Amino acid sequence: MTDNPLTHLAFIGFGEAATAFLTGWDEGRPAHVSAYDVKTDAAAARDGMQARYAAHGVTGAATPAAAVAGARAVFSTVTADQALAAAEAAAPALSRGALWFDCNSCAPGTKAAAAKCIEAAGGRYVDVAVMAPVYPKRHHVPLLVSGPHAAEACAVLRALDMRPTQAGDRIGQASSIKMLRSVMIKGLEALTAECFLAARRAGVEAEVIASLEASDPGIDWRGRGAYNLERMMVHGTRRAAEMQEVARTVADLGLPDAMSRGSARWQAAIAALGADPGEDELIARADRVLARL
Repeated sequence: MTDNPLTHLAFIGFGEAATAFLTGWDEGRPAHVSAYDVKTDAAAARDGMQARYAAHGVTGAATPAAAVAGARAVFSTVTADQALAAAEAAAPALSRGALWFDCNSCAPGTKAAAAKCIEAAGGRYVDVAVMAPVYPKRHHVPLLVSGPHAAEACAVLRALDMRPTQAGDRIGQASSIKMLRSVMIKGLEALTAECFLAARRAGVEAEVIASLEASDPGIDWRGRGAYNLERMMVHGTRRAAEMQEVARTVADLGLPDAMSRGSARWQAAIAALGADPGEDELIARADRVLARL
């Protein structure tokens, strides 16, 4: 672990990514960590969030401004549709020169708007793309970093024993890579749902799988299909928000975005069912989804 120059770090959004980073840092984390999560605004979720803060040894704040006050670095780890709102809410209270690590899965245009807000308030905006699930790698998950402050931001991340790679000096370079990769990754998840759910309902799933295995024997269709459904069942709401940003990215490039928008609809629909993924087997998992559709 490199000596950590930070004494106060903050999180806006205290979900899976934030806790993954924290538990990975362990003893190397800054002495003071504060956090704000919008769930604390809802009476029904407040006690649970307060317990989550306490379990991770962080100071829970009642507002974004209270969380970031005095912090030299802030990690924004909210859902994609809330990334700009989070920047707008926290910006007025940022310490001058504080680094704002926008780790959200957003379109370059969204990140540019957030950057304008942070920089106008005296902060330093950093475009961060998280390039793999945060578990099991936690703070060692690969990160792409871009923007005018990328070099210094990478130095701070390395001091936290993280794994950044500099992707360029412009806001949007890191996020473009993440967004366009998601066209394929989340799109394949949506295709998995449409293909295997329809095949199961038609009673021809064995034949469809056998045909896929014959055409592409290098792919474990059953295993990958089960995994893809699990991702959608558990994380589909967040992935749908990301795919809306992916669609914006594609449209901003002057290209049709129908595949990405369709993927967003499938992700949201599967997540909304609230089905338990259960055992790690494709057909059993498909049956749980079909029983609720």
